[in-house]
Amino acid sequence: MNIVFILTDDHRHDFMGFTGKVSWLETPALDKMAKEGVWVRNATVTTALCSPSRASILTGQYAHTHKVVDNFSPLPPDLRFFPEYLQEAGYSTGFFGKWHMGHTGDEPQKGFDHWESFKGQGVYFNPLLNINGNRVQYKDSTYITDLLTEHAISWMRRQPKNKPFFMYVSHKGVHDEFMPAPRHRGKYHGNAINYPSTINLTATAQSRTMGNLTQSPTAAMAKGDSNYNVDDIPKWVWAQRNSWHGVDFMYDGRVDFDDFYYRYCETLLAVDESVANIRKTLEELGLSENTLVVYMGDNGFLMGEHGLIDKRNMYEESQKVPMLVYAPGMKQQGKPLEEIIQNIDIAPTILEAAGVTIPAAMQGQSFFPLLRGEKVSWRNKAFYEYFWEFSYPQTPTTLGVREGNQKFIFYPGIWDVSEFYDLSTDPEEKRNLYRHPDRQKDIERLRGELWKWLQETGGMQIPLKAITEPRIDYGNKGLY
Repeated sequence: MNIVFILTDDHRHDFMGFTGKVSWLETPALDKMAKEGVWVRNATVTTALCSPSRASILTGQYAHTHKVVDNFSPLPPDLRFFPEYLQEAGYSTGFFGKWHMGHTGDEPQKGFDHWESFKGQGVYFNPLLNINGNRVQYKDSTYITDLLTEHAISWMRRQPKNKPFFMYVSHKGVHDEFMPAPRHRGKYHGNAINYPSTINLTATAQSRTMGNLTQSPTAAMAKGDSNYNVDDIPKWVWAQRNSWHGVDFMYDGRVDFDDFYYRYCETLLAVDESVANIRKTLEELGLSENTLVVYMGDNGFLMGEHGLIDKRNMYEESQKVPMLVYAPGMKQQGKPLEEIIQNIDIAPTILEAAGVTIPAAMQGQSFFPLLRGEKVSWRNKAFYEYFWEFSYPQTPTTLGVREGNQKFIFYPGIWDVSEFYDLSTDPEEKRNLYRHPDRQKDIERLRGELWKWLQETGGMQIPLKAITEPRIDYGNKGLY
């Protein structure tokens, strides 16, 4: 079986046309994939940050195990990536796009026969690609999403028919600064934005205007509304609102919220077209019924929820990701998969699909049997970890666990309230029930599960790293 894995950057779980979250957002290729394949409704990441999440995808391990705990940590030399096992099984392997691990390098990595990447976050226009060790500069307004798709399809067409292939397409889109393809620029500007109900929970009681978004004194009003528990919003959330990652001071105040929102959606359109073109090529080559295709985001992205933007935290919009799967012979075709799937499950799933033995070092579990409709024992918990970054100090170290619809979030090392949510009645996480007398047994149980997980997986030490990057919010002024 051939395998195609498509990874996008910062694509949140519900910004796809078929979910109805954004009524005017059109993603026909993703909608088609959900209809013909499986939408993994509860797909989550173990760390909502680019490098740790990507390392977890490649290794099947938690961040505290593979040690890539932030965007600057070097790759431990002993890490093994799942494409290496595919190579050993006779697969031809190709990588196209954003790597963003090992201190932003673009050099070819183990596990891939063909390599095309760029340094760090890359650029949307006129990229410099490292193609198998040779750097090629593109000009004439070359758009990165289109270029990667074109090169990936070309490589796929060149593969011999008697040898299976694994293709990893890792898009820059839709990472900030959002830059849609010229053909999509301005497509959505002017449409009505359905602002999240929690966008102003942490606003001050004095009305003010930010860009096109009028803020009202909802924090004061919410104190009398049983749907909100403003008193138990963590202090760091209130503070982050007026920061680099908050709606009141987005990226040092250089961004207008509405324009930000529109450009995000417009940038996603080229990614959707990429999915369509890749799947169309598989059909033209007669490979669509012999190829597993997985589409996924590396982490989510907040669009004003809790007064925040970006990711890193454990709120739903940050932790959850889009995941769509198409594979021949699936019993779940056209039906959502409800089990909690994490990014550490990608590697074992792909290896099982390829008929490769899953290494014992992988902490994830293959969900390939679930796609076939088999009844297998499956976890009911999703664990989470994020470690405070010197360069982005707005978000504290975060540990947490979700069990079914219950979520417990703990912030070690700071004087702040923990969080507990019942997502069955509070999907927008408006009511922190951490101090509710009726939920103390649930909280203690989940707290115990969290510490048990850390103890059993070797995660009881915070992995400190020597960071040399300047803090972008204050520059290099020697504050620490």
